[in-house]
Order: sequence, then C-alpha cells, then structure tokens
Amino acid sequence: MSPHRNGNLSVMPLQEFVLDGFEGGLQTQALLFAVFLALYVVAILGNLIMMVVITLDARLHSPMYFFLKNLSLVDLCYSSVIAPKALANFLSSSKVITFEGCATQFFFFSLLVTTEGFLLAVMAYDRFMAICSPLSYPISMCPSACARLVLGCYCGGCLNSILQASFTFTLPFCSSNHIDHFFCDVPPLLKLACADTTINELVMFGICGLIIVGTTLVVLTSYGYITVTILRMRSGGGRHKLFSTCGSHMTAVSLFYGTVFVMYAQPGAVQSMEQGKVVSVFYTLVIPMLNPLIYSLRNKDVKDALWRLGQKHTAT
Repeated sequence: MSPHRNGNLSVMPLQEFVLDGFEGGLQTQALLFAVFLALYVVAILGNLIMMVVITLDARLHSPMYFFLKNLSLVDLCYSSVIAPKALANFLSSSKVITFEGCATQFFFFSLLVTTEGFLLAVMAYDRFMAICSPLSYPISMCPSACARLVLGCYCGGCLNSILQASFTFTLPFCSSNHIDHFFCDVPPLLKLACADTTINELVMFGICGLIIVGTTLVVLTSYGYITVTILRMRSGGGRHKLFSTCGSHMTAVSLFYGTVFVMYAQPGAVQSMEQGKVVSVFYTLVIPMLNPLIYSLRNKDVKDALWRLGQKHTAT
C-alpha cells in the first residue's frame, strides 16, 4: 500500500468528498456567493437570449450562427454543471458531494469544456470556408455537414471525458476526502490519490495538450488564410465587417484556450491549487458570461436581430 503524502497509511473506499472551496469567513463566503451568483445569472441570461434570437430571426439561420447557438448551449450547460453546487456550498457548513455526484459532475464538465474547444475550431474553419472559398461554401457547409461537425465535437468531448474520468476515478483515494477546490476536477483529485499518479498526469497533459495544439493549429491556419484574403479586398467596408466578425471569434478563442492551457496543459498546473481556483472561475463562469457579450456587441447582425426582436415585442 502506498503511503499518503501526509504519512497516513489508511486507505478507505470513499463514499463522499468535501469541496473545501475558497478560504475565508462568513463575509468572504457571502461576497463570493454574490459574485458567483451575478456571473452565473448573466451567463444564463446572455446565452439564453443568444439562442432565442438566433432561433427566431430567420436572417441568422446560417452555419456561423448555427455553431454560435451550439456554443451558447454548451456555455449554458457547463456553467450550470458547476455554479449551482458552488453557490449552495457558499451558504452551507456541509460541503459534501457524493463519490458518484463528484464523478458525474466531472464527466459532464469535461465533456462540455472539450466540446467547446472543438466548436471554436469548427467555427474558425467555417469562417475560413465562407471567406476564402465563398463559391463552394453553400455545398461544403450545408446543414447536414454542419450537423455532422457539431456531432463530432460532442463525440470528441465525450471520448475525452470517458478517458479522463476512467483514469481519475479508478484511483485508490486515501482517508482524507477534502478536495481543495470548489468543484470536482482532475488536479485536486490527484492530490488525494494513494497510488502513483504519474500516468494520470501524463494522460491529462497529453490529451489536453493534443486537443489544445490540434484545435489551435486549425484556428491559426484558418485565420492566417482569412487575414491574407481580407487584406486583398478592395472594399474598406467589407474588410471592416469581416475583421469585426472574426475579431469576436478570436477574442473568445484566446480567452478560452489561454485559461485551459494554464490549468491543464502545463505541469505546474497540478501543483498550484490556489492559482487553479482563480483560473477555474474564469473559464467556468467568466467566459460563459463574456461570450454572448463578445458576439453581440461586436456583431452587427446580432445587434440588428436583437433590435428587430425588441421592436416586434414592443409592437405586440
């Protein structure tokens, strides 16, 4: 039996974990509750509004907005996997989560976050096809092709989630069941393992690194060609519109990939739990809140659709 890092040799089959969350007294916990609640409510409302606008406005029934609607759905779902339990724990003295609940939370979180990474790459490819190959775009990005691309994103997310959950939750955990985090994630869970976690860390870094590098290459290649094509345009107005649309996507990509890389794709991630908590807040709540704002405030089509929807609602 491998000793625990604190010298405790007892290994027990755990029935539950305790999510320690953030340090601090009642005032700190109340402040964190207010911050989390505000971020979560804005994320839910923003993504719901984006989905409703894209669904109701026929002018937004195009591949780009089909992918954007799926991105909003993923953002809404994965923030909802984390935020409700975190909010409840801020107001509770008992921060217990069952072993099965922890595994379930991690599975869906990993699935949805990975799916978002793939979706962002698909959205970059869609812009590449629309701008660089406009004549073949209607055929290559037909509804069935778009549906297959989105399905592939979810399948890729599911595969990664199965692998990560299988490697993590088959580890033997020591009698200490306190997770130094506000949700169930791989780095803090590896801290509780009694066995050697080298393989688990390599699997996490390897898979996450492969996904991040692969999708980043798709994004960079797509936008490299897009930039060259836009710069060749004679119309200044056309260049401005395309740069604005693509700029929104690049902002979302940079925020998402940057935070995920810091958390999962570099070895120091497992060692710094305090840094990990702050970074986790950013990609579990801040990014899902920002994405609808990024795509609506910098996108004339979405702003026009919001205005038309508001006018229709006012008229009725």
